[in-house]
Amino acid sequence: MTIEIKAPSFPESIAEGTVVGWHCAPGDRVERDQLLVEIETDKVVMEVVAADAGTLTDILVAEGGRCTSEQLLGHLQQGAVAAQPQTVVDSAAAAIQPEEKTVIIHAPQYPESVAEGTLLSWHHQVGDHVERDELLVEIETDKVVLEVCATDPGTLTAVNVAEGQQVTSEQPLGTLQLGSITPSASPTVVDTNTVTHPTDGEWRLAPAARKLVAEHGVDISTLSGSGRGGRILKEDVQRKLKGAASVTRANLPNAEEDEFLPRQDMRVPMSRLRQTIADRLVRAQQTAAMLTTYNEVDMSAIRQLRAHYQEQFQKAHDVKLGFMSFFVKACTEALKRFPDVNASIDGDDIVYHGYQDIGVAVSTERGLVVPVLRDTDTMQLADIERQIADFGKRGRENRLTLDEMTGGTFTITNGGVFGSLLSTPILNPPQTAILGMHKIEDRPVAVNGEVVIRPMMYLALSYDHRMIDGKDAVQFLVTVKALLEDPARILLGV
Repeated sequence: MTIEIKAPSFPESIAEGTVVGWHCAPGDRVERDQLLVEIETDKVVMEVVAADAGTLTDILVAEGGRCTSEQLLGHLQQGAVAAQPQTVVDSAAAAIQPEEKTVIIHAPQYPESVAEGTLLSWHHQVGDHVERDELLVEIETDKVVLEVCATDPGTLTAVNVAEGQQVTSEQPLGTLQLGSITPSASPTVVDTNTVTHPTDGEWRLAPAARKLVAEHGVDISTLSGSGRGGRILKEDVQRKLKGAASVTRANLPNAEEDEFLPRQDMRVPMSRLRQTIADRLVRAQQTAAMLTTYNEVDMSAIRQLRAHYQEQFQKAHDVKLGFMSFFVKACTEALKRFPDVNASIDGDDIVYHGYQDIGVAVSTERGLVVPVLRDTDTMQLADIERQIADFGKRGRENRLTLDEMTGGTFTITNGGVFGSLLSTPILNPPQTAILGMHKIEDRPVAVNGEVVIRPMMYLALSYDHRMIDGKDAVQFLVTVKALLEDPARILLGV
């Protein structure tokens, strides 16, 4: 019996989707409820699973192709199949010993807020033997870089999604054959939408690096990779090109001939994270009635408190006492007093959050990410410092999870660590307010009729005027200032 593989029924608001990945190739044996194909819409990634056990006989919509609601995608033959597969995989797949199990390599499951990712790199080529938990592939979303590891030892037999291509949640990326395969069983992809597997040193090239190599004709064998596992990054190719330009320049008869050297531009695709940042920031500017109010805070009391108790705090909690925990607690208290600042707009409704989840902006090599501290009302200073330190460490290692960066009712960003004296932070939708911290700088201020030097910091609160009145925004910021200048109030909750 032949079973039709169809796309799911889309809601009326979704016109079409994109096939982001097949998790099986024609000729592959699949079990009931095994994931076959993933379809990405503008809202979610949908999965199509096998209605019954059988063999995938053909694929009618290749990866990257568009599909409509309930469109026919392929066929599944129950029981044994006598005919050869029509597309995608050649007869070499039949050389794989039938008693050996084939495991589909899937992309991780994304949360609803993440529509798709970009396949950054494969760490193995087809035919390579891998061990259990060995890294196979990395996928970049707009929030984190996700790693997909081997669930069991085996041999990589197929790569269905090439580097640089879009990947949806739980989309099939390739296949892993458990055990050994015969030498003749080297699966290849022959469909019209074929993925070309990299050869020799090409598999080590990151997408941006591959583009530069192609544009400038760089010999891959002359490159050394600085990325994980010897991966060749864009920066490695740029260093090579810069070195070649220096040699060329040095060989000129005199410096006057420099003017004849061509000036070069470099065009590289935006990362998924950078695309999302750009989209969200522009959307925030276009949809919100954003306004910013400013104030300044005397950091003397917190500085003295840190200096006096730093050593004891670190011994007791095994973490340093920083400034951010005071700001988180001050904002938490202010959010409880001004619920409009802790609310969000959902269509024509206002959602008042009965909890305080504060996002803390963390800078990474990929860009700015915002992991969220949950229920900050219940956290102590040490809990906050420990969590932020962990966020920072794992953020630099691209190990933050999607759940950790989803949600949040308020955000704090600190441009002061980079030397910013004053800035206007942009809202993080659907939140309606964000606090900007800045550099602490000794400035002359008037205290009791005298001019004294104090460590001062400018604070900036950007807010959505559709939701928050100017009076509430100003009073919120004044409350934060008062709590920071008298940190005992933070500890006492007054």
